Amino acid sequence: MDAFKKACITYMEANLNQAIEAEDVAKNSGYSLFHFHRKFMQAFQLSATDYLKRRRLAQAANLLFHSEERIIDIAFISGFDSQEAFTRAFKKIYKLPPGRYRKLLQTINQGGKRIMNATPIKHWFLAGDSPHLYEAGLDSTVVHQGKQAAYLRGMNGSKDTVFGTLMQEIKADNYLGKRVQLQAFIKTKELSDFVGLWMRVDNKTGDVLQFDNMYDRKITGDTNWNVYTIVLDVPEESAAISFGLLMTGRGTAWMDSLSFQEVSTKVPTTHNMDFQLDLADQPQNLSFEEE
Repeated sequence: MDAFKKACITYMEANLNQAIEAEDVAKNSGYSLFHFHRKFMQAFQLSATDYLKRRRLAQAANLLFHSEERIIDIAFISGFDSQEAFTRAFKKIYKLPPGRYRKLLQTINQGGKRIMNATPIKHWFLAGDSPHLYEAGLDSTVVHQGKQAAYLRGMNGSKDTVFGTLMQEIKADNYLGKRVQLQAFIKTKELSDFVGLWMRVDNKTGDVLQFDNMYDRKITGDTNWNVYTIVLDVPEESAAISFGLLMTGRGTAWMDSLSFQEVSTKVPTTHNMDFQLDLADQPQNLSFEEE
């Protein structure tokens, strides 16, 4: 990183929670605003104003999941004048309003903590508890079919206790009362822990109705292209279906030739979490005298 980039990043990261603007960064760098703007755009392919906004939104995403702060307080901490302005900006980057984002990420991968970032792959997003340790993109050299495959990589420093997932979320409306199958070809290299497909079905309040992350049939080590499948029911009360590729630890996984379709109820489901409550048939111990 050259001196200009380092000076800009150091100053902005140290002052994310302060009321600084592009003019302040330009002054700190020793350039006029005009020349600073041109140089910053050349170095980062976005303006200083956009960089500050995205970093503050990333900080807000972290607070939404890792704290109990109210959304309006997070909006003010992140430099927004109102919750409405914060919600509009947050939804533009993360594709979800803050409240829905908080609920969604609480139940991916059996309740682990994570945040979500955009990726270079249209309609796909990167979630993880340490997003700077993972990257996702397109690869034209390792391909199963077509011109390119998606990859998910856990870089050096990704311990086996952290994870990343390349994912997307869709409305459940077209699949209510049906059984759906997610299928993908996956290839892996130098995994320190495991990789798996995952899919989850939620209701309108964000409660998990169906879930499978292949935890009971993990992909480990170095593997060539192979096909993997998840099959789940979509109850009538469902609102959203989320799915993707999950990795814990380090390594690289490629995913290609995906399909998502309705299947017959004769095809067995693969869910590895039982969300059915163990309920009694009738009220019990109403006198409180049972021992």
